Amino acid sequence: MYKITFDTPIGPLTAVEENGRLTHLCLPTVRDLPTSALEKQTPLLTQTQREIEEYFKGERKSFTLPLAPHGTPFQQKVWQALLAVPYGQTLCYGQIARLIGNPKAARAVGMACNQNPLVIVIPCHRIVGKNGQLVGYAGGVSIKQQLLNLEKHGI
Repeated sequence: MYKITFDTPIGPLTAVEENGRLTHLCLPTVRDLPTSALEKQTPLLTQTQREIEEYFKGERKSFTLPLAPHGTPFQQKVWQALLAVPYGQTLCYGQIARLIGNPKAARAVGMACNQNPLVIVIPCHRIVGKNGQLVGYAGGVSIKQQLLNLEKHGI
């Protein structure tokens, strides 16, 4: 297991690779990271940093990284649904709940978004309250707003 930390416009991000797949991409202050991960620049972590930098430059709208986030079956289902939300668009928690076949699970979807270990790549920032209101984001609503502004306006 290897990790790197690199600077971005929303602050430093730490990427963790395990068995050739990305397991974490998060603000180090937000998520507990595996303590056994060694600092090492691997080809996958280099690719991760490059793709994230391209995203922030407005040059990348989707990612090609092999992912392996750890989570419950419900969280995995939610995270899969989030991967289908197009760049620059938003859905509400209830819409995701309906997409995964559990229409009464909007709050549980919110909790799964909160536990997302792969920010930006699994775009939980694209999920908003039912009236379009920005609610909840592990990195803070201001970072969520920055990411949405980047995707809508390229800033």
